[in-house]
Amino acid sequence: MGVLYDYFRAPDDEAVAKLMAATDGGPVVREGDSPVGDAVDGKGIDPPVVLGKVVSFALDVPWTADLIGERLVWPDGAGEDPEYEGPWVVVLGERARDALAKIPDDRLPGLADRWSHIEELSLYSDTQPEVMLSHLQEFVGLARRARTSGESIYCWICL
Repeated sequence: MGVLYDYFRAPDDEAVAKLMAATDGGPVVREGDSPVGDAVDGKGIDPPVVLGKVVSFALDVPWTADLIGERLVWPDGAGEDPEYEGPWVVVLGERARDALAKIPDDRLPGLADRWSHIEELSLYSDTQPEVMLSHLQEFVGLARRARTSGESIYCWICL
């Protein structure tokens, strides 16, 4: 099994720490029929590269490793411990959130088609344009809700 990525929205880093203390398995963990938070199962979509590529397409700028602008927020001290193997949470920069939130619906199919052909997704069997469109719609919806609420997008990462 590969690395797991769950994307979710939260008002601040303190709320994230409380959510992580209350869950065992990330924000997509379900209590009954409901997810613990407003979250998207990111499958193998890592923040800096795979998500970064579609953000670069949306912004019409070259991709760079720091385009998403993620920063480690949980747990405290994980960044200094080379032996720590997760899980951890990063927050995405506002530029990435806003770029996703601002993608017009009529651009989504073309962006998803382009995204489905990036090299980093070539190892996955389920990256047809229609599958990536569904993922992109989820990310855009999450970003729109986060922006409207004045919240940030976070990514829970687990090896």
